[in-house]
Amino acid sequence: MLVKAQTAGEVRFDFREHRAIVTGGSRGIGRAIADALGAAGSEVAVFDIGRPDQSGSFPHRFMQIDIADSNAVKTAVEALPQAPTLLVNNAGITRDRSIAKMSDADWQAVLNVNLTGAFNMIRAVAPLMAEQGFGRIVNVTSINGMRGKFGQANYAAAKAGLIGLTKTAARELGKKNITVNAIAPGMVMTDMARTLPDEILARAAAEAMLPALADPHDISSAVLFLLSDAARAITGEVLRVDAGQYI
Repeated sequence: MLVKAQTAGEVRFDFREHRAIVTGGSRGIGRAIADALGAAGSEVAVFDIGRPDQSGSFPHRFMQIDIADSNAVKTAVEALPQAPTLLVNNAGITRDRSIAKMSDADWQAVLNVNLTGAFNMIRAVAPLMAEQGFGRIVNVTSINGMRGKFGQANYAAAKAGLIGLTKTAARELGKKNITVNAIAPGMVMTDMARTLPDEILARAAAEAMLPALADPHDISSAVLFLLSDAARAITGEVLRVDAGQYI
């Protein structure tokens, strides 16, 4: 899946023999991942509760699904024409409140999508990957799942849980030639992030060691690396892509 670099510093991937599922792939980071996989030759199915922007073309198979619903996940995976070889668990939501002000609904909604949704996806696809003797899974967590974040008890807890899920799945699935890793972004300059208040962006920039915060392409490049044969001996790891915010 890894083709020799064409120019210095440029890595090109070849996923022409592969079939990928990307959750939350209709916009933002997930769309960047889906597009990068498609450009590298993979068939891509996007599972998302929200439909893609209708203003432009959407080149991937789209399935409108709530990944927090395990039966819906099972049905959608079974409906695919071929078993997936690649899975990227990217879907996530936020419901930010301080602990004292967080409702039961805010807490549960974030855990349902960000953690249980990823569990549902892994449980549905892992047996299919095992039957093929091959699989690559990448979970998109967050540096806030590693360090915590004021006002994000639900999000940080879910993303921390996703790291534990990653490591457990790596242990359980490794002998079946399935790797399971995670990417931990910091602030990523998506279109949505660019609409945040200036003080929030300034705070993230001040945390970073590099002069520019990550953009969606930085995340998709790291994901494709972990899905590729270049990372065939890597499993159970968390790769931070955060311009140095965490350190």
